[in-house]
Amino acid sequence: MRWIRPCEVEGTLSAPASKSLMIRATAAALLCKGETRIINPSFCDDSLAGLNIVEALGAQVEREDQEIKIKGGIDIKKTALNCNESGLCMRMFTPIAALQNKLITVSGTGSLMTRPMGMMETPLNQLGAYCRTNRGYPPIRVKGPIKGGKIVIDASLSSQFLTGLLTVLPICKPDSELVVNNLKSKPYVAMTLSLLDHFNISISYEKDFERFHIKSNQSFQNTTYAVEGDWSSASFLLVAGAISGKVKVRNLRTDSLQADKHILEVLESTGSKMSILNDTVTAERDRLESFEFDATECPDLFPPLVVLACYCSGQSLIKGVERLRHKESDRAQALITEFTKVGAKINIDGNLMEIEGTQLKGGIIDSHNDHRVAMAGAIAALSSEKGIGIQGWQSVLKSYPDFFEDLKSIGGEVE
Repeated sequence: MRWIRPCEVEGTLSAPASKSLMIRATAAALLCKGETRIINPSFCDDSLAGLNIVEALGAQVEREDQEIKIKGGIDIKKTALNCNESGLCMRMFTPIAALQNKLITVSGTGSLMTRPMGMMETPLNQLGAYCRTNRGYPPIRVKGPIKGGKIVIDASLSSQFLTGLLTVLPICKPDSELVVNNLKSKPYVAMTLSLLDHFNISISYEKDFERFHIKSNQSFQNTTYAVEGDWSSASFLLVAGAISGKVKVRNLRTDSLQADKHILEVLESTGSKMSILNDTVTAERDRLESFEFDATECPDLFPPLVVLACYCSGQSLIKGVERLRHKESDRAQALITEFTKVGAKINIDGNLMEIEGTQLKGGIIDSHNDHRVAMAGAIAALSSEKGIGIQGWQSVLKSYPDFFEDLKSIGGEVE
């Protein structure tokens, strides 16, 4: 267990690299014929899972601290792909594995094995591949070759499978047309399209990503890709500054397409002292007012926003609870259960989470093996009365391995 005591934090940190963009770049590099250089790579557990998968599918990977070189080309080395706990890896690499005619098993560990994957079966089968899940859940068995065509997909649970199709269909024959129903997390689709464009893949679409037109026979062009800083991780650090001191976070692109950049508008709405200079964002403690925010398109902001709401005066409202049911945990229930233990006043009304600002007393929480719940607990501890102990703190390895060391470096008392 890690125990975080109440304290004031102050200092400057560099945002870790975005795992979402790292995994997308890793997949694109696999599909290139030449060598791709990835600068500022992420080495969190999810990113490592992606690297291991592209190696299993035939890429040659050379790893260094500040750079990864990937020589692409599919040449199956292993027919069992382990996604660890990464939902993006499973939903993106399954259609990529369907490019060839060997039967591949795509599996994972922990909570990933209880996350829904059935949305992939019908579309992949309609595109000429063989795809079977375990009654809608992992493991997945897939065999190609996948072909282009016209299909309809449901993206109400996740946009990650759409990302996989957008990545693979440009190199298939014939041309493809994707009709997308109930799309959530549109910013993540924009991230995918931007990254594909960097690798010379062009996809046209109609408003709000409801329909995509994909020309066949395109080729991924090897390139150099710099992974930008992760706004999801940075949001915890900025909330730490807003409730307990002053924190500067470098390596953040303010023109980023990442959904969690919306943390800026929420902090501004609370009255937090903020400043932005080039790639550095500063958040400083001040009296905080309650806020209302729709997190439907950026559900990963829920945990840091719950912490922020606890230290705001009045009642804050966060919309989008329905997006939390199938994360690393049932994140909505995990947040209510664990934060109530340490004195929070949280209620769910349909798709709305209501948080009443109050002084958190402290105590012991369980992360539910959810990296974002663990980080939320640690940040919440900073302004609590007694501090907070976190069981399952190791879950931060999934996205932000250096989280607790970084927290210590700005004055956090971590035991």
